[in-house]
Amino acid sequence: MMLTNLKDTTTLHNGVKMPWFGLGVFKVKEGEEVVESVKAAIRNGYVSIDTAAIYGNEGGVGQAIKESGVPRENLFITTKLWNSEQGYESTLKAFETSLNKLGLDYLDLYLIHWPGKDKYKETWRAFEKLYKEGRVRAIGVSNFQTHHLEDLISSTEIKPMVNQVEYHPHLTQKELHAFCKQEGIQLEAWSPLKQGQLLNDPVLEDIAHKYNKSVAQVILRWDLQNEVVTIPKSIKEHRIIENANVFDFQLSQEDMERIDSLNQDSRAGSHPDKMTVGFE
Repeated sequence: MMLTNLKDTTTLHNGVKMPWFGLGVFKVKEGEEVVESVKAAIRNGYVSIDTAAIYGNEGGVGQAIKESGVPRENLFITTKLWNSEQGYESTLKAFETSLNKLGLDYLDLYLIHWPGKDKYKETWRAFEKLYKEGRVRAIGVSNFQTHHLEDLISSTEIKPMVNQVEYHPHLTQKELHAFCKQEGIQLEAWSPLKQGQLLNDPVLEDIAHKYNKSVAQVILRWDLQNEVVTIPKSIKEHRIIENANVFDFQLSQEDMERIDSLNQDSRAGSHPDKMTVGFE
């Protein structure tokens, strides 16, 4: 699979085309910071922007979309439902709130942010309703383990189209990835650079040197060659451009395997089975 630019897409199981590469805005401050970083990304060819209700910056993302001058239908906008809003009615209400903050008529992708224990099926029914009404072009989940997915799929009408999880060379999630592939669910990486913790890894530095690329670019290329959608976050325009400069080289099979071998099953974020914030 040779991807050539930021507009290249993967086709989700419902036929919707989702860009392989986008901008994440986790921990990007509402107001000028998020507005400027989203505008910088769009100005430099990004079409996919990923936010979440809990990030508190949907308003700024919406403002940036408006100010970018790019037609809405040329962009791919994702947001996520926060844990405390899970449940059928509360999901429908939270969706309207997110949509209003973003200033949009529809979403491209809506995700359940974390599984929690007992409400995600009810939540998913609301997602299916929004999807059938055309308010969302694709629906999916985030941080779902294989057992959550099996449980959800066993009792729902529509399978999730995407599963966005923590994914990087220290957490390669091979079994989960294989399960998602088998079920036609597109895997997407959040925190692909492990919040910067991987940038001084000697193996990655060695590989980066070989390709005359940065460590970040090598990791993001590894994501793409593993057929994982990736959404690195940055607030600096030069870094937003640099992160996306991953379409002009290809990692060898041997280097892909060297990167795979860095796996430690270690996380920068919470383990999905132990995430309780917002569910109390």
